[in-house]
Amino acid sequence: MTGLCLAAAGLAVTLPLQAFTLGWTHSIEKIRWEEDYRIVDLRLQLVEARIRGTGAGMEAPAGAILKDGVWHYRPALPPLKRLHLARSGYVADYEMCWDGVCHPMAEIAGPVGAGSVLDIFPCHVR
Repeated sequence: MTGLCLAAAGLAVTLPLQAFTLGWTHSIEKIRWEEDYRIVDLRLQLVEARIRGTGAGMEAPAGAILKDGVWHYRPALPPLKRLHLARSGYVADYEMCWDGVCHPMAEIAGPVGAGSVLDIFPCHVR
């Protein structure tokens, strides 16, 4: 079965997921971003993204649709092998959501360490 792996120095977590949302808050503008991913052929396909406002460096891309104060769009990216997330204690950490519940990344992958990079990628789970 295919699932989702999270890896960093000294960390290996496997989640039995086929789809998830990655969320974070912009460090300056304090505006929420969300990206919906699903696993397709052992790759991460970015299905939709949302920005809950605009600000410095956060303009909605061409073709984005404003619905209830949130910009929705479909990024034209090929499926990805993995995501590399830089985590820092100086800004709010990421959240990962599935089955209608959001979880702080620290709950899943442990606390942020100095220069912490977390890789997220599809993998086989038992």
